[in-house]
Amino acid sequence: MNKTPLIKKAWILLASLFGGITIWTLAVSVDLFGLFGGLPGTENLANPRSELASEVYTEDGVLLGKYFRENRSPARFEDLSPNLIKALFATEDIRFENHSGIDLRGTIAILWYLVRFDRRGSSTLTQQLAKNLFATRSELYEGQLSGIPGLRTAIIKTKEWITAVRLERTYTKQEILTMYLNTVHFGSNAYGIKTAARTFFNTTPEKLSLEQSALLVGLLKAPTMYSPVYNAKRAFERRNTVLEQIEKYNFITEAELESLKLKPVDIRQYRVENHNEGYGTYFRTELKKDLLKICKEKGIDLYSSGLRIYTTINSRMQRYAERALDSHMRYQQGVFFRYWKGRNPWVDENGKEITNFILNNARRTALFQSYLEQYNGNEDSAIAAFRRPMRTSLFSWRGGIDTTISPWDSIAYTKHFLHSGMMSMDPFTGHIKAWVGGINHKYFKYDHVRQGRRQPGSAFKPIVYATAMDNGFTPCTEMVDAPVTFYNKETNTYWTPKNSDGKFSGERMTLRKAMAQSINSVAAQVMKKLGPERVVAFAKLLGIESSLDPVPALCLGSSDVSVYELVSAYSTFVSGGTWTRPYYLLRITDKNGNEIKAFTPDKKEVISKETAFMMVHMLMGATRERNGTALGLHRLGKTLVGNEVGGKTGTTSNYSDGWFIGITKQLVTGIWVGGEDRSIHFRSFNYGQGSKMALPIWSYYMDKVYDDKVLGITKGPFKRPENLSIDLTCSGKVSLDPVGGDTSRVQQASDPSQGSLDD
Repeated sequence: MNKTPLIKKAWILLASLFGGITIWTLAVSVDLFGLFGGLPGTENLANPRSELASEVYTEDGVLLGKYFRENRSPARFEDLSPNLIKALFATEDIRFENHSGIDLRGTIAILWYLVRFDRRGSSTLTQQLAKNLFATRSELYEGQLSGIPGLRTAIIKTKEWITAVRLERTYTKQEILTMYLNTVHFGSNAYGIKTAARTFFNTTPEKLSLEQSALLVGLLKAPTMYSPVYNAKRAFERRNTVLEQIEKYNFITEAELESLKLKPVDIRQYRVENHNEGYGTYFRTELKKDLLKICKEKGIDLYSSGLRIYTTINSRMQRYAERALDSHMRYQQGVFFRYWKGRNPWVDENGKEITNFILNNARRTALFQSYLEQYNGNEDSAIAAFRRPMRTSLFSWRGGIDTTISPWDSIAYTKHFLHSGMMSMDPFTGHIKAWVGGINHKYFKYDHVRQGRRQPGSAFKPIVYATAMDNGFTPCTEMVDAPVTFYNKETNTYWTPKNSDGKFSGERMTLRKAMAQSINSVAAQVMKKLGPERVVAFAKLLGIESSLDPVPALCLGSSDVSVYELVSAYSTFVSGGTWTRPYYLLRITDKNGNEIKAFTPDKKEVISKETAFMMVHMLMGATRERNGTALGLHRLGKTLVGNEVGGKTGTTSNYSDGWFIGITKQLVTGIWVGGEDRSIHFRSFNYGQGSKMALPIWSYYMDKVYDDKVLGITKGPFKRPENLSIDLTCSGKVSLDPVGGDTSRVQQASDPSQGSLDD
């Protein structure tokens, strides 16, 4: 039998097959007549894009948090554990280092598997990268033939082969491997190996063990099906399958395999990153508002561009602030619960429970409004629906409570909790070092540092006294603790502010002593001499941006301000008269380190060095004068030992708000504590004053700051101006009317109900 014709036919068949494949490939690559759809262009290949989380860093280089849709942070090849590379090669592409994007041996072998009805992939890592990077299976690259099922698959695979070959020509093997591991999804909102290592094992890619690497590589087949969180048995089996592949290709011995297969899947460190986790959650939320504006101006997507955002926050100080607030608020909440046991804390000025309190709060919720719409405005039906139990999660200091409760009862439950805000700042640079906006960001989103504004009570008095210092008064100026009355011509009413104990001593005292003891009558006398308008204008110089009513009761803190603003104002005293707008952004760079924007502080010389130091001296009175409102610091910790400390407490008349603003030579820190609503409060001076509610947080925080030598924050005296012309020893005589003029002039009075704020 002549075999020549058969051989000839075979060669013709092979040539035809080769020619057909070549023509097919060329047709797909050029998208002939628009039949096949396009391919990623040269620019796309040179600059492949995947969503990268934008990362927020503290001034000391610690990752504080991220903004993302897909939680992905890039790793470098140097960061990859050899264990991880072994697991990946053994399972996904053992000939990765030898092929040029297409593994012909693997492709031919797949035909044998298909005959045996054994479905398995043959894509190389480079082909998978092409699919992940360029969405080759999306509508973006579809052509006229893409709607035909069998043909669609052939077109897609051909495109991935072509793109893989082009990738191999553009990048090194190390770059391709790194890009692959940075783009794949591991489930649990973990995109890329860096995030996956942190999510599942709280580690970094270079520290992954062999069994950890096997688990993560195993997840790539089906992240949900093999999740160790939701399908522990399948995850265990899949991990061991990967380990068997590693042994199959002689990366480990059979004995090592048997030992590793016995190890349980350990995910005790598992934690899915989200915006409610980590430190600085409230800060990051406020920061995001600024970043979104900047990104809009620059045409950048905050959530996918991989920005690097560098802030002034210090990770150690932020941690100390959060722990101090957490510790004291747990204790304070226990006191509050015991105080109101068996009663609801929402009461009016006479101590009576406010009717319809829950209903009025319910009306403000989106859920209640949706019920109203559903029932065509019938409020009774909406209330009935609002009272129906549903599954929900509630906050507690022992951890979240998953329960079944009606939204109505949920409001009643959550309204029992006290809240707090705290900010710590370097008064010379304006750098915000710590920002704690509340007790738990997951359950309470409202920020009490900048977003929240409440009556400061006596914490506003230093601004009144600073106005006086700038107008001829000194800390040694004397006044008598006696009633002072304001008359309101428009309402024909009189207002005589009371001291916190309801008494007037008749004692002649210095302004320093009066502020230290928070004597309302003296602050009122100063206000009467200065006039509210002058105080309002001076407050604006010190950075108070909130609207202030120019009324006599302002001397007792009747107008709402924020923690952010008060810290800014007090910082002006410590800095020697220079007001610096508190700021927290240093610079923003793109993913390659190119600077997008840098930030500089906004500074103004607003008061003299002498006025500023007189106020520092005045504020130190709270910790040094007899009956000073901050003397409790002597009992609380070590902050006063070998140190100069100033501060001011603040308490509103019904004890809704407790404040403390503390100053040292390097830091100014402000704290507010109170109920979510003004009607939620203690009813007793013994419990509700700022020295009990807020001051301990400052003490705990500062003790930790001083103990941490890495921070370089030390104890010591405030900087005193040279050639100070004011005698602070009070050895000379001081005029009782420094501003001059008619001291009996009548000022516009506030409503008397506004005027009972005290400390």
